[in-house]
Amino acid sequence: MKRVGIIGIGTYLPDRVVTNHDLESIIDTNDEWIRTRTGIEERRIASDDIDTSHMAIIAAKHALIDAALDPSEIDLILVATATPDYPFPSVACMVQAALGINNIPAMDLSAACSGFVYALVTGKQFIETNTYKNVLIIGSEKFTKVLDWEDRSTSVLFGDGAGAVVLSEVSGDRGILSFELGADGSGGKHLLIDNNKVFMNGREVFKFAVRQMPETSLNVVAKAGLTKEEVNYLVPHQANVRIIDAARERLGLDKEKVSVTVKQHANTSAASIPLALFSEIENGNIKDDDVIVMVGFGGGLTWGAVCIKWGK
Repeated sequence: MKRVGIIGIGTYLPDRVVTNHDLESIIDTNDEWIRTRTGIEERRIASDDIDTSHMAIIAAKHALIDAALDPSEIDLILVATATPDYPFPSVACMVQAALGINNIPAMDLSAACSGFVYALVTGKQFIETNTYKNVLIIGSEKFTKVLDWEDRSTSVLFGDGAGAVVLSEVSGDRGILSFELGADGSGGKHLLIDNNKVFMNGREVFKFAVRQMPETSLNVVAKAGLTKEEVNYLVPHQANVRIIDAARERLGLDKEKVSVTVKQHANTSAASIPLALFSEIENGNIKDDDVIVMVGFGGGLTWGAVCIKWGK
């Protein structure tokens, strides 16, 4: 069977930076309260003329450049998002049009903050079965457009952004080694967008995430036939630093082996894992042949993880 991995990555973050101190002037909150409970210090907020598709397109173009591919070489586009521009057309179709690719399939996946992992695993199957050669995977979110800015429990948590990768066949024993996807629909009531506004039962979501994220991470390591000591880096969904710490401790990883970008980006939902992955690659923390675990959780309730040996 083909080994499938990431051969290119690109991102987009809006220019506007909004700090916790900035929020103090519009919400009954303060910097210390936000930092101590979440680890967030600032977030990026897209302007009114930038929507989910615009960010996805820019990230996709950067990923194609990094992969040294022409858009015409892409066979399938999958976009993970919970905040599309419209119910339809899909963001994926809008990306297809912007890239000038005719006739290839394009669709959105909705698994909230787990969406990027769900899309990775979906794309992997098409390549392994020789259906497609190159698959463009994008996580893009404009969560700030569905926030109730009078709700201090949710409005301080989210930011906007996009990350994209190109999946293709990779060499040797590199690529995605194992995965796990899951959902518990009975918990859907705890995190949802209702009347175009985010609602979250923070206590229940926190309990779910602290339990599920470490468990799923350990499961994919075991499925890959590895031990947790062989994991070089953890790239978790960036929602809350306390949840990230719980996963890190269960895996027995030092702090320098775990990506924490929630401080700068806040929770960017389906975009958070590729944004964090890109940051660690840029900083030189992820190198060829490193074993990486990427793990997410989100509304649905959903969860997912992949264990991947890095490199083309």
